[in-house]
Amino acid sequence: MKYRRFGKTNLLLSVFSLGTMRCLGSEDGVHQTIQQAIALGINHLETARGYGNSEWLLGRALKAGLPVPRSRLYITTKIPPTADADQMAQAIDESLERLQVDYLDALAIHGINTWQHLEWLRAEQGCMKAIRQAVADGRIRHLGFSTHGALEVILAAIATDWFEFINLHYTYFFQRNAAAIALAHQKDMGIFIISPADKGGLLYTPPATLEQLCQPFSPLELNYRFLLRDPRITTLSVGPANPEELATPLSIANQDATLTAVEAKVLEQLQNHQRSVLGTDQCHQCYACLPCPEDIHIPEVLRLRNLTVAYEMTRYGQYRYQMFENAGHWFPGNKANRCTDCGDCLPRCPAHLNIPTLVRDAHQRLNGKPGRRLWG
Repeated sequence: MKYRRFGKTNLLLSVFSLGTMRCLGSEDGVHQTIQQAIALGINHLETARGYGNSEWLLGRALKAGLPVPRSRLYITTKIPPTADADQMAQAIDESLERLQVDYLDALAIHGINTWQHLEWLRAEQGCMKAIRQAVADGRIRHLGFSTHGALEVILAAIATDWFEFINLHYTYFFQRNAAAIALAHQKDMGIFIISPADKGGLLYTPPATLEQLCQPFSPLELNYRFLLRDPRITTLSVGPANPEELATPLSIANQDATLTAVEAKVLEQLQNHQRSVLGTDQCHQCYACLPCPEDIHIPEVLRLRNLTVAYEMTRYGQYRYQMFENAGHWFPGNKANRCTDCGDCLPRCPAHLNIPTLVRDAHQRLNGKPGRRLWG
């Protein structure tokens, strides 16, 4: 296992962190997964107030005893932003009690996704008042934030200079947040990549077309290598439901060198294939089409269409698309069937895409049973 400095926190974290959102089931099973992760070199355990009983289960595991002492583990939990300091103070106390610890190595404000969330942080009696008190008395050692928000919101949150680390989405198939990675690195923030395997493309179970295009590598391996070779990134989340699911990602935990010529060629082939299959219908993710009067997240709808048409990533596209209108600020935007052919987006698209036609096609391919976040 390799370890990297987590930005200005100066913590040395394993390049994979154990995310506990999917550590469910029996208490013994969760304990075994955590024990196995630590035995394989993971020293960062991450949970959240909103992940069902995850904090409680992690606390029970810590209390029961693990292969290393608490002082050699780094515990992070995440708590949503609040408009009220007292509400945040109570949430911090409750998380510490559930985890059965006296302090958190790191607290992430969970989901700075909107401009309103930033206003809550800036408010005199908002949640930052309680957090600063907890930092001052030693109950919280380092402060960061997680985000599923628009790039502009993420950049504004980084620019406050209040945070030592950031948790965000960034993978080979979703590079929109590249500017946030660059700014966070410039600010010497630790960078934690959220769910690169699952939300990064359901890469544990890739479609045959994508699998073939990635040969001699697996899509999961290529995505991890794309991230691990970037020295700005500290750690990647791995969220196993059982100890066995740790094997694949941790088998490449030491492979953090520059991409090999073969790896680079395969990634180039992926780009060329997408360009060839999509032709003049390819969305290049410039975001110039926004805002949409009907609040359709056009670039994300067309990104999912790109992946579905080019790589047959239909199951992933459906998984994400079906969250529109069902996950609030965690996955904002309306479904594409709300398009009214107003034409507002058309003159702003530098690729001259027929956006109404393409978003309707995406809806036809991807719409189905409504989805939501695991912990909604």
